[in-house]
Order: sequence, then C-alpha cells, then structure tokens
Amino acid sequence: MVETEKIKYVYLLGIGGIGMSALARYFSFAGKQVSGYDKTPSPLTDELIAEGIPVHFNEDLTISPKLEEREDTLVIFTPAVPEHFGELKWLRANSFTIAKRSEVLGSLSRNKNCIAVAGTHGKTSVTTMTAYLLRESHIDCIAFMGGLSRNYGTNLLLPANNSKVMVAEADEFDRSFLRLFPEMAVITWMDPDHLDIYGTAGHLVEAFATFTGQINAGGVLLYRKGVAIDRNWNKKIRYFTYSVSEKADFKAENITVTEGAYRFDLHSPFGTIHGITLHYPGLMNVENLTAAMALALLNGVTQEEILASVPNYKGVERRFDIRYKSATTVYIDDYGHHPRELEATIRSVRHLYPGRKITGIFQPHLFTRTRDFVDGFAESLDLLDEALVMEIYPAREEPIPGVDAGMILDKMKLKSKRRCSAADFTAILDDYQIDILLTLGAGDIDRLVNPIVAYLKEKNND
Repeated sequence: MVETEKIKYVYLLGIGGIGMSALARYFSFAGKQVSGYDKTPSPLTDELIAEGIPVHFNEDLTISPKLEEREDTLVIFTPAVPEHFGELKWLRANSFTIAKRSEVLGSLSRNKNCIAVAGTHGKTSVTTMTAYLLRESHIDCIAFMGGLSRNYGTNLLLPANNSKVMVAEADEFDRSFLRLFPEMAVITWMDPDHLDIYGTAGHLVEAFATFTGQINAGGVLLYRKGVAIDRNWNKKIRYFTYSVSEKADFKAENITVTEGAYRFDLHSPFGTIHGITLHYPGLMNVENLTAAMALALLNGVTQEEILASVPNYKGVERRFDIRYKSATTVYIDDYGHHPRELEATIRSVRHLYPGRKITGIFQPHLFTRTRDFVDGFAESLDLLDEALVMEIYPAREEPIPGVDAGMILDKMKLKSKRRCSAADFTAILDDYQIDILLTLGAGDIDRLVNPIVAYLKEKNND
C-alpha cells in the first residue's frame, strides 16, 4: 500500500489525464506540493496551471523531482507513459517511490466507505450521478470521477462535512480496479473489451470475478440485470439488480419523454418513487441513473432528496453532451468508443429525436480494438443516416499493418459513408445538410468540438 500521509511532494507523469488530474487536485487540496508532466497541453492542463499546479510538456530532467527531496516525494504515473520515457527511467534509477494511479487510488480508499463503479460501459456517468446524488443529500462524499461534472465543473469532489463515503470509478483497463476493496460496487456491463490486456473475454470475466471477491464482507454488489454475474464469486455480500426493461430489484418504470425530459418511476426495495424527472438526455442515462439512485438509497439518501436533486442534474462533459441546439440543428458530442456504446448513443438519439436525419463522425480508438470489434463498429455505425470515419487514434499503440479506418467502412452497409481527417472536416461538413450531428470517440476528436460549434453557429447565423 502506498503511504501518502507523510509525503510533501507529488509528481505526476501524465498529469493531464482525467484520472491523474483528479489526483493532482486532491493532493493539492491536501497541502502537498504538486507538479507534473504531460505530452501536450489541453483544457485540463490549462485548468491545473490556473489552479497553481505547474505542468510542463517537454521531457526535462531539470524539472523532475530533486534528489534531496526523494524521501518526501511520491511519483505517480499512468500506463500511457512509455517505459522508455527519460524522466520515468531517471526516477526509477534514483529510487524514487513510484506508483501507478490505481495503486494510489486504492490506498486513498482504504479508510473510506468506498463505492466502486465498474463495467465496460457507463462507468463515468454512473460515478458522476452517484456522486451528485450523495453530494446533494445529507450523506455527502468524496468522489474521483472519470469525467468533468457539469454541475461542479470538476472531476474531484471533496466533502463539505466529515463524510467517509468515497465514490471511485473502477477502471478494468490494466486490471486497475483490482486495487480497490470496496464496501459497495456496481457492474454496469461486462462486454468484451481491452483484449490487448486480457487476451480473451473469459479472462476479462475472471478479472470481474476477482473484483467482486474483493468487496468487503457484508457489502453489496449492484449489477445490471442480464450481466452474467455468478453470485458464488463472493458469498459474503448482498446482490441487487437494476434495469429499465426487465424485472429487477431497482427498476425504472412508466418511462415517458416530453420535450427532451424523461419522466419515470423507480421501483425499489425501499418503495416506489413516483414522478422522477431527468432533463439529461439519452435513454441509457435513465438506466445509468437507476444504478446511481440504487447506490444512493443503499447509502441512506432519502427518496425526497432524490426527487429534489435529479431534475437539476446537468451531466458530464463528452457523455451525450449537447453542445449546440437551434431550431434546425442539434450537435451532440459523446465519448463512446465501443460498438455497444455507439449503438446505445445512436438509438438514444433516435428515441429523443424521432424521424430526424443523424450524421455521425467517429474516430476509432486503438488499433487492437478496431481489429477485434470491426464487425460491431460497422453494425453500430450503420444505424446512422450518414457516417464519417476518421483515422484511428493510436493512444499507446503502434500501428498494425492492414488495420485502419477503411476496415470499418468496408464492412458497413450504409450508402452514405466516407473517410475523413481532422484537417478537412469543415470542408466536408459543407457537403452535408446537418440536422442531428454526432461526434463519437475517445481519442482527440474532442479537439474538434469547439470548432464544430463555431462552424454551426456561423452556418446558422447565430
């Protein structure tokens, strides 16, 4: 376990990542001297610098932690930082205390009532919704979120009272979630993903089984009805299910949508809450909220507090994020990067805006994921009316011969499809009569969001 109480300095390699920046903010609030490195500037690094946290963008050993401060320094890194990176090699060679982000998060959770949100889809939304419901109740919480809450403008919540409840996004990538030993957990989905790490879907399921086994005795696992959970994974905990379509312990019922708002009832072991109103769009977000409300109720949030707070929930950046809306055009940005996520988003748009034309711009994320799920990507994108597919965002990977955006396009049945790049997207959009526009992906497609908003405003004379 990483000791964090006595350290004075925290240095983060990859500080601009969503999870890393939350840790940077946490340690800064805790009075540590925090600094870090990232490969490129971003809105997140701009925010950190504005908050007084120094960030540099070029490999520079002179800015690395000082040798004389070695005993008081904690270095945190992410798997996205390559092993050959000079600063990391130097820090290791000089015996600094170095830990992965997941190790540090696990250490911070040890003396808390930890709620860990796991699953291959929906983690960030459920984490942020759960944190919001707890924060707006008498319970309160500390929360490490994998996205920027629109209610609070941050990915870190610190409790106003002495709450010991901690909400943490439990990422299955690199088996990071196995560093957590929660009191409560949720598993949203368990679809095959990260096969570059696990090799097979079976090994991924084994990791979720191990994670379930780490829930403390007397604790709770909440899972989406239909996910193949074996209750023998941990016989010392209680199990609950949630759903929007099947009979479950926590079920959203009587769902209607009016002018973009969802209204529904929640059936639960605590009774039925009538007339819940969610203004954040997307049917999958009704399902995500069902999980969050279940966790809130299990932690002592009252039905009255839920009814009062849900209508004011504003969502998460890049999760069904409506960035522009006019009388004729809607633009939605979403982080979806797995076929199941693309399908859920596109179907939610169809449900919300029936009969309208949907144009989607998708940036595949990782060569291995594209190779492993090319058929699924093609099927999901075929749900669009018009599709534009960008080149693959490589992240940590080297190219794989023959794996590119063309693989997906070749499998698609949709007639209106084309390959595109970030450099020429505005010229390409001129070829389309935009009705509903989606940008989809987990790479750097987010850098197109503001230019697209500006383009649409100019085109619509806003």
